[in-house]
Amino acid sequence: MNCATSTEILIFLSLWSLHFTVPAFAANSTFTHILLSCGTSGTFLDTVNNRTWVGDIDSQYISDEASQNSRIQDQDSLVPTVPFSTARIFTTNYTYKFPLSAGRYFLRLYFYPAKYSNYLAADSFFTATAGLYTLLSNFSALITVNALNYTYLIREFSINVDSITLNLNFAPSTEHPNAFAFINGIEIVSSPEDIFSKSTAYNGDGTERIFSYDQGMAFQTMYRLNVGGQSLSHSKDSGNLYRSWHDDSNYTFGASFSVTLANDDNVTIEYPANMPQYIAPVSVYETARSMGPNSQFNLKHNLTWILTVDAGFYYLLRFHFCEIQYPMTKPNQRVFFIDINNQTAQTQFDVIAYSGGIGKPVYRDYVVLTIGSGQMDMWVALHPDLSTKTEYYDAILNGLEVFKMSSVEYNLAGLNPETTQAFNDKHKRSKGKVAAIIGGGVASGVLLLLFVACICLFMICRRQKKKKVPEEEIISTPVNHCREFSFNEILASTNGFDETLVLGVGGFGKVYLGKIDNGSTKVAIKRGNPLSKQGAHEFQTEIELLSKLRHRHLVSLIGYCKEKNEMILVYDYMVHGTLREHLYQTRNTPLGWKQRVQICIGAARGLHYLHTGAKDTVIHRDVKTTNILLDEKWVAKVSDFGLSKTGPALNHTHVSTVVKGSFGYLDPEYFKRQKLTNKSDVYSFGVILFEVLCARPVIINTLPEEQVNLAEWALFCHSQGDLEKIIDPYLRGKIAPQCLEKYVETAEKCVKDQGVDRPTIGDVLWNLEHALQLQLNAENGSLIGRTTSGEEIPAVVLANKKLSAERKPTCELSSGITTNISMGGRNIASEDSEVVTPSAVFSELIDQKGR
Repeated sequence: MNCATSTEILIFLSLWSLHFTVPAFAANSTFTHILLSCGTSGTFLDTVNNRTWVGDIDSQYISDEASQNSRIQDQDSLVPTVPFSTARIFTTNYTYKFPLSAGRYFLRLYFYPAKYSNYLAADSFFTATAGLYTLLSNFSALITVNALNYTYLIREFSINVDSITLNLNFAPSTEHPNAFAFINGIEIVSSPEDIFSKSTAYNGDGTERIFSYDQGMAFQTMYRLNVGGQSLSHSKDSGNLYRSWHDDSNYTFGASFSVTLANDDNVTIEYPANMPQYIAPVSVYETARSMGPNSQFNLKHNLTWILTVDAGFYYLLRFHFCEIQYPMTKPNQRVFFIDINNQTAQTQFDVIAYSGGIGKPVYRDYVVLTIGSGQMDMWVALHPDLSTKTEYYDAILNGLEVFKMSSVEYNLAGLNPETTQAFNDKHKRSKGKVAAIIGGGVASGVLLLLFVACICLFMICRRQKKKKVPEEEIISTPVNHCREFSFNEILASTNGFDETLVLGVGGFGKVYLGKIDNGSTKVAIKRGNPLSKQGAHEFQTEIELLSKLRHRHLVSLIGYCKEKNEMILVYDYMVHGTLREHLYQTRNTPLGWKQRVQICIGAARGLHYLHTGAKDTVIHRDVKTTNILLDEKWVAKVSDFGLSKTGPALNHTHVSTVVKGSFGYLDPEYFKRQKLTNKSDVYSFGVILFEVLCARPVIINTLPEEQVNLAEWALFCHSQGDLEKIIDPYLRGKIAPQCLEKYVETAEKCVKDQGVDRPTIGDVLWNLEHALQLQLNAENGSLIGRTTSGEEIPAVVLANKKLSAERKPTCELSSGITTNISMGGRNIASEDSEVVTPSAVFSELIDQKGR
């Protein structure tokens, strides 16, 4: 189970009575539904949801005060036209006035951050209020969509109107220059008065108290999940509320270890008399997620969702349940706990006992108070109840809603997610491509994961389905090949985490040399810092990917340990460490040129498998020389899959996601547009090719401006015919000109600004193999020269000497390749600098020790 300390989380658990009578939906004297498309006139049909929007110019809700109409200049094809093609822009305070009957309403605000006229999305910071309620404060839609991996936003609130007019005000921030406010669409729909009501609450010790919802309390919908089912659009909601329900799979912790259910053909959903259908549509109760049929597996694990919320607020969590498959027809067949942030909200929950039978929905509410500020992760977990002997050790959930509750000051506004802006400012340069890339990075945002407790993780590796072997180097994978180690086994294998066994230290924690199987097998043991609140997502991703990927050029995961709040992974031991350790700032003997090219070929093969050979395309997202490991035979293996993403579906060209990776290796197109493709890995690999050739860090801030970025500097020197001068001195005179030409040509193509101009990793692999063959041919060729003493000179050496003599020494590398930069309160070597928080780089070895 995940853990949280009492000082970090204060939790009150409130339980709705399931037996009170709920009147039918007759909240307001008249039903109201307003769909306002802002910044335009006329009527527009939303063909997806079959709803008609009216331009606000034609409405009675606006005045002519200080606002502008604007049409978007470059709309993403994935963004709906209605209502996102136009917006109303405010440079001063502006108020929409809606005459409404007293009652409760859903208010939805639609935002698509883009360029409108001369207004840049990055300048939009504003506050939005509705009557007494502060809905948004210093809000940036751009930062938020980037952090959440969205292209547009819909913010839904439930507010109570007790006057004849609802004033919706937008006020540009006074804290930012050129700030403005904007809105694309406004929706207001009548809501049942009793959708939120009183409930009986219980403290953690089981004592009872009444938690009363003030009639004037407002709510913000944070999550509305159709658990185990597909997303449901507005038109598929019940009660004319036009809510959207989303697929829960993006929020499940270890979704591959649960199963989704659909109702049996002979099971019909029947709402009990005391439960109106507007609580949730039938479709929500017709699907579910459970732990599966393996009781022994279920007893050791949870069914868990991780939901990021704003700390410092009360939250109402509404759980929807319905048994939909036989033989679940009687009480005491499936009984389970409900935990929220490691606090038990409910014991011995039995869906059949509470609902009255199969096919009968029921819902349950709990109230949680979170402490702190900024974003935090809320953990929701279900676990079989062992206190009662049941027929099936399992848990089930059909739907989950999470609502933020307004404070006593009528506030619902949280903070903007953390961004990389401060980091970018440290690395801006006055000219060159990198300056433009980083300057455009205002648009990028990274959601800083703040865990509120030490987390005891419970992942195991997924059972593998047999699949076609894509190439002969793939190693056959046995079922359940991941091994679960006890913490005592890990202690024994590392001699109690003896510091003399440390191989390296990364942002996540230390890596130790260990011995397992009675000392017969050496392994690398990566231990997360037990005091750290970082790295859980990367830990999960690493296990999920490596448990189903096996290839000669991918590092092998042997197992993991999940005891005592530990996050520990066990890998094959790579005797020769990282590729970077053999390039610069090291006492190791420099690698020869052929060996370097062979290592690059091996790494390219590993990436080629990720991109084309696995069941789903995998984009590594953090390709660099510290993530290329070398075994005892110098075979290259790609490592660190903590940031990896599954590639786009067949009908999409990219994955829209927040920017993560390592500074200096980062694809500029991905950085600017947050559109990730497998060509992003190709760019990073091109930087590696230059790093291998020149044997210097990819970023050195102490060098003259034009030399700071290796890829840019290498391209410039090559264009001037002076690349030879920045090549690793150890390699000078040892590279065949034809090989060098093919190698540099390949690297140059990899680092093109636009992804469409870059080769595939398969093409890169072919070119590198060609370059190696050119080197071998030159070394085995004729001798065409002699020294003054009569010694024969190989063709490769003679050609390089001639090439060097013809070129001007304009690109000599300046001295001083060691520097530190500060990021997030931590100093790290510049060559390891990242665009994300230190926790994001899961396998990186920052301080190489013990090698």
